[in-house]
Amino acid sequence: MTITADARPGATPTPAASTASPMRPMALPSPRGPVTEALVAQLTGPEHAPVGELAVAATEALAASDDVIGDDDLQLALFLTYELHYGGLEGVPDTWEWDPRLLAVRGPIEREFEDALRHSVPQPIATRDVPEALFALVGADDGPSLSAFVEREATSEQVLEILACRTIYTLKEADPHSWAIPRLHGAAKSALVEIQADEYGGGRAERLHATIFANALRGAGLDDRYGAYADHVPVTVYASMNLMSFFGLHRRLRGAIVGHLAAYEMTSSLPCRAYANGLRRLGFGEDVTDYFVEHVEADAVHEQLAARDLAGSLARDEPQVAKDILFGAAACLTLDGRLWGGLRERFERGESALRMPLA
Repeated sequence: MTITADARPGATPTPAASTASPMRPMALPSPRGPVTEALVAQLTGPEHAPVGELAVAATEALAASDDVIGDDDLQLALFLTYELHYGGLEGVPDTWEWDPRLLAVRGPIEREFEDALRHSVPQPIATRDVPEALFALVGADDGPSLSAFVEREATSEQVLEILACRTIYTLKEADPHSWAIPRLHGAAKSALVEIQADEYGGGRAERLHATIFANALRGAGLDDRYGAYADHVPVTVYASMNLMSFFGLHRRLRGAIVGHLAAYEMTSSLPCRAYANGLRRLGFGEDVTDYFVEHVEADAVHEQLAARDLAGSLARDEPQVAKDILFGAAACLTLDGRLWGGLRERFERGESALRMPLA
């Protein structure tokens, strides 16, 4: 999509062509290397074709990569295989979702991803109750704040790039964490359902957080179709999204997805206030700020629910997963810190955060 001049703050934005729900299937993005080239060819070719070429490409890429978390090709490949569990991919048969041949290729990538996370993410020691440990972990996070930059310094063009980067997760907001619902019990399950009910609009489809964000995109003159900016966003966007999907899709990591959600909710309210202030400073209207305003109060409530009623209850019921709860929280802070802190660093150097311009 081309962003026209009248989409800038202070004028009536040109709405995106799509005003439908941001649901999928999403269009296949362009490959970023031999693994995604082979994967796209596999998914769009004859359904029963051998997967040997894809398996070889993945094996060779894993052997050659010295940073799986920052590898464009491997992270996009992992994202595409996970997307089959969400809304699917255009032109790709649904039967690929659980095809054992594809899972056999994905498995080694996941193992290397987890190994890299275990080695690069600090593992907090639960020397106190899990809720207090989570608050201490979040309180010690002092990475560069993108929201503060938006509040005071960002240009409208930089804000549009941030919104584009948010599309990969926020147009399906809450979905990765919902995988945990059938894997929890008692008070932890009730707390998670209460949080997710708010994320999904409390019974009002128009207040789904993903829908509110789609409205914000249109208000800013951006495309609200899921995956519209898949070719634009940096690898850190996919690594952050893959972290949630990886934790959510593996029952053994139910503690990690709970910890991830706790850290996410505990670090959202104040930044969303800053984002809203920055958007107003730049002249964006309520249709754009509504998403962030919605999260100021909602996430202030969710902070206590997620830390105490969700994570705290799970740790009491299943003390063996307490370590993973803290690991999931630390992984959230680490990878999101790389993502949003990295965007701020690029902006401060006068660079674009995207791989290609929006317009």
